[in-house]
Amino acid sequence: MRIAIIPARGGSKRIPGKNIRPFCGQPMIAWSIQAAQASGCFDRIIVSTDSEEIADIARRHAAETPFMRPAALSDDHTGTMAVMKHAVLALAQMNCHPEDVCCIYATAPFLSADDISKGLAQLLATGAHFAFSVTSYPFPIQRAIRLGPDQRVSMFQPQHFNTRSQDLEPAWHDAGQFYWGTAASWLSDDVLFGQHSTAVVLPRHRVQDIDTEEDWERAEWMFKAMQMQGQPSS
Repeated sequence: MRIAIIPARGGSKRIPGKNIRPFCGQPMIAWSIQAAQASGCFDRIIVSTDSEEIADIARRHAAETPFMRPAALSDDHTGTMAVMKHAVLALAQMNCHPEDVCCIYATAPFLSADDISKGLAQLLATGAHFAFSVTSYPFPIQRAIRLGPDQRVSMFQPQHFNTRSQDLEPAWHDAGQFYWGTAASWLSDDVLFGQHSTAVVLPRHRVQDIDTEEDWERAEWMFKAMQMQGQPSS
């Protein structure tokens, strides 16, 4: 059995209600649910939330909410690993014991069904504990600049001031879309960003954090541009 867990708490502060706020025609979380459905990877698609409103919208889009997330795991400081561990344990109490579990973020409208399938294939083929989406930084991180008092400038790695960009090692970051893992790995104290994980590389034009109003507006521009070019949304 393989299960998708979509964490979606109700107390977002930077963008109030962002998990269910309308995004390009439907609640934001609906895009994640649809991508999971279209992938064909899952026996069940479950939303982990503390909000009855989010749970109701999730059910309307054919996701399940067999448990509610406790308040202790619904604040600003609770990480993904704790939420996923709770979900796997809650399912075990219902006699549901999946082998592989995918965490899908509720604010991932650029997530594609193909990428979800690719992540599962990579998890199984490599024997990794986790497989998650990444994309490349658009500028060499070795030439990053620090701003001090009065906007004074210093380099994080001044030894690379004269190094050509093409001679620097590319760097990657979490794309914030999906995280496949074995159920055992979610229950353990495994480090997600470690040697037991494998990366599914996404193009930069399909990755956008949505943490501020500016992010939201940019994401809608990107999404509409992709739709105009006939690129699938799931």
